[in-house]
Amino acid sequence: MRFQVALAALAILAGGTAYAAEPIKVGTIFPMSGPAGPSGIDASAGAKVQIDLINKKGGLLGRQLVIEHKDDESTPAVGVSRANELIATKADVIFEGRNSPVALAMQPVIAAANILDITCSAKAEGVLSGRGNPLGIRIISSNEIDAEAIAHYSVETLGAKRIAILFQNDAYGNDFRQLIENKLKAIGKPFEIVASEKFPFKQSDFRVTLTTIKSVNADVVIAINAATSGMSALIQQYRQAGIDTPFVAGIALITPEVFSVAKGDLNGIVSGAAYLPQLEPLKDIPASKEFYEAYEKAVGRPAGEEAGIAAQAVSVWAAAVTETKSLDRVKVAEAIRGKLVKNTNFGDVRFAPNGQMLLKPVMFEVVDGAASKVKLVK
Repeated sequence: MRFQVALAALAILAGGTAYAAEPIKVGTIFPMSGPAGPSGIDASAGAKVQIDLINKKGGLLGRQLVIEHKDDESTPAVGVSRANELIATKADVIFEGRNSPVALAMQPVIAAANILDITCSAKAEGVLSGRGNPLGIRIISSNEIDAEAIAHYSVETLGAKRIAILFQNDAYGNDFRQLIENKLKAIGKPFEIVASEKFPFKQSDFRVTLTTIKSVNADVVIAINAATSGMSALIQQYRQAGIDTPFVAGIALITPEVFSVAKGDLNGIVSGAAYLPQLEPLKDIPASKEFYEAYEKAVGRPAGEEAGIAAQAVSVWAAAVTETKSLDRVKVAEAIRGKLVKNTNFGDVRFAPNGQMLLKPVMFEVVDGAASKVKLVK
């Protein structure tokens, strides 16, 4: 009888051990094909490299992590389908969001499944409105933060009064278009929007639009185009049109892929980024350096903004899981929203109560597009 009891106890212990060893399931949903495909591939790779680093240190809660990538094709309906696929696999957390319309469509589906949903790069203000995801978290800067940085650079650094805006016609672009005008008004200096041209996300021929831009004699052209192929084409056609007006690209839109295509045509273009790993403060943060080196070794090229932001999203989540000792969606989200999260790839970072990571972008000018060299600007 004692022998049977001992066997039963061993069976319970074995069962508990097997359960504890069950891997934590991580899902990503990014565009891995189409106009924004290169950015989504970078984001997926960044998340994978960060998870590999975590696994090498023993995983989380004594468990290893496994990751599954999904391609949303920059299409809301496809994104919802991919979200349902990850829900069916009982994912513990989902990292998503290059395109705002896709993120906004997926949010309520993932929230209804009681899965923690962390947005990496979708910038529309609606992402953190609470309508689709009451526990929303976003890593990259918002449209409002970006608009303020670009407005101040355009008016105060360049002294621009005549402003032209090119923007994609969707939740991301339209949101930014309104916010940039609001921020320009808030500065209180005289300005005029001399052109406001919108275009479809998948557009690649901007020659007619640029004819209008050339004719309005603007002091600065602000361009919002999240399609990697579209931004590259826009910049090349801008140069071909012989337009000398300073060109300011939206934050985080001059990706490594844009550098590889546009090359020297990027020289003199100004943009901004939250992820510049070879400059302060990130260059002095051990976790940031560790990821940067691991990414280049694994992927064969330096990490760009999409990869760095996705890795930061994973590191923030991992820090909150470690602190709460839980995978519970509410507990982990509440350890992030409105809190200081310590020991992430970006060091100790603070989040606003609505889930926005509070990190202002740094403005830079491309000095050698062929070599991907930039310099900081005020």
